Amino acid sequence: MDQYFDIIIRSASVYLFMLIALRIFGKKELSQLNTADVILILLISNSVQNAMVGSDTSLWGGLAAAAVLFVINFTLKKLMYKFPKFSDFMQEKPEILIHDGKMDFKTLSKLNITNDELKEAIREHGVEHFSDVKLAMLEIDGNISIISGEKNIRQTHYKRLKRSKKTMG
Repeated sequence: MDQYFDIIIRSASVYLFMLIALRIFGKKELSQLNTADVILILLISNSVQNAMVGSDTSLWGGLAAAAVLFVINFTLKKLMYKFPKFSDFMQEKPEILIHDGKMDFKTLSKLNITNDELKEAIREHGVEHFSDVKLAMLEIDGNISIISGEKNIRQTHYKRLKRSKKTMG
């Protein structure tokens, strides 16, 4: 039984470490995974496996580690729902990119959103010009929401892609 308690402590520690690391390095990037990000996630999962289960490579050891991760994740989601201040701490806020046709260049620069990415997002939403955008927001999940002044609003889904300069040119 002691070995399972050890797995529980190790798994919880790794989960909390990853939670803090993602909070520090930016959660918005998770919704915009490129090849390098996927490789990083795979390598991290492989590198922390032994940290969670130690020398126990049994089926029960792996299931115990997975169960702990699910329980912690479920608990955090419930706490975020119940305590808005905790939720605010854990999640970043949506950001206004365009308001009444005027771009917020400071916010766009801070978020590393290029003019081309913003143009693509408004086109995806069926809007032709920046001046036609009533509100554009970068949501907490990395999506860009566009509200235009048109009566025939088209609902689309634009996921901001993180692109490196090497792939752009």
